Amino acid sequence: MPAIPSPRAPRPSGPCVLLKHGEVFLKGRNRHRFTERLHDNLRGALRGIGGSTWIKSGQNVTVLGGEVPLEDLVERARRVIGFNSVEPALRVPSTVPDITETAVEALEAARTERPGISFAVRVKRRNKNFEMTSSQFERFLGARVREALGPLPVNLSNPDVLISVEIDHKESYVSWSRHQGPSGLPVGSSGRALVLLSGGYDSPVAAYRAMRRGLHCDFVHFTGAPYTNAASLYKAYALARELNRYQPDGRLHVIALGHAQKQLAIAGAGRLQVVAQRRLMVRAASALAGRTRAEALVTGDSLGQVASQTLANMAAVDEAATLPVLRPLVGWEKQEIIDEARSIGTAEISVLPDEDCCKLLAPPRVTLRAGLTGLHSVEKRLDLDDVVDGLLRDVQIMYPGDSGEEADHPEADSPDRSPEPGRPAPAVCATEQSGPASS
Repeated sequence: MPAIPSPRAPRPSGPCVLLKHGEVFLKGRNRHRFTERLHDNLRGALRGIGGSTWIKSGQNVTVLGGEVPLEDLVERARRVIGFNSVEPALRVPSTVPDITETAVEALEAARTERPGISFAVRVKRRNKNFEMTSSQFERFLGARVREALGPLPVNLSNPDVLISVEIDHKESYVSWSRHQGPSGLPVGSSGRALVLLSGGYDSPVAAYRAMRRGLHCDFVHFTGAPYTNAASLYKAYALARELNRYQPDGRLHVIALGHAQKQLAIAGAGRLQVVAQRRLMVRAASALAGRTRAEALVTGDSLGQVASQTLANMAAVDEAATLPVLRPLVGWEKQEIIDEARSIGTAEISVLPDEDCCKLLAPPRVTLRAGLTGLHSVEKRLDLDDVVDGLLRDVQIMYPGDSGEEADHPEADSPDRSPEPGRPAPAVCATEQSGPASS
């Protein structure tokens, strides 16, 4: 980030961050509801930042400031879904001399770090009574910069530094760098969902994509316990913790599936084993969704990626669900998913070793087209309602906060034991036992 030029007294100015809205600006008469949700999420992201902050709402833009380093504000804001860009800026009075002096200072600071840079100026005039039009002021600022700093090269298509000026009625904003935001809809504006979170690349990326469509996500992770170790649980906790940096804290529900998987195998599932246990997962998740007020399930399925994700097998799984099953990655290639996992910070966790419950008791060959008749026949040999009740009766609920937010929950009785980056947190942190399945 270029150095921040120091405003000269007595100008009533100071550092701030311009947050440009994403899809929110497309909303009509209910836009204010989306904006309120966006600001609520921003306040949540600022918790524990170590100083006072303020938020000011403008037309399709939010201005963020406070008594904390600008870099910290930028880092927190870049995680808030719903902002299209995050721009460090300076507030100045809406006068030609103040804006001009600040633009010159910003270019001078940038040139000190990178001699020979090219520049361009973009002006957006919200105050139509300003003494110059946007294009006139762009030419004026460009000329003043070159007068003050010498013949800096101008590059209108791809400048090294873009000086962006937003002119409002009482104050204006001069920015000199731009960070890409997550864009999308504010988390929570589309309702709630329950994500079937495994330890691989796919489901965390699917969760992130669901969040970008405005869904607040809770998570459910199925382990093979007591036949597998706790490695997958550690990974799920770390993944949920990373994903919660993009949303208000979502809960992680952990269900031990091992005994139920063995029951399916004893019932003669054979080549249907994997699809049958996935059906059991969505049955349990559908029942659990009633407790979390979720209106949909989210999975990381990608069409044809593995044998259990053929079109026929996905349809067979859907038949067991009582809620819509959303698959944000259904048309994605594996490399696209891995690249996205790296960009959101979950890839380093997903590569850690674990014992995946889906591999427990899996047959050498999985059917590519599971028939409902065969699946129903296997399931009739079990009391599925009793099996699901048993799974939910022993569910663990965890609160994977970002930086000690577990203390916000009365159930959390232990201090934050946050792991180092890329290292899962202890699974004993902030857990509780759920009540009966009928609760």
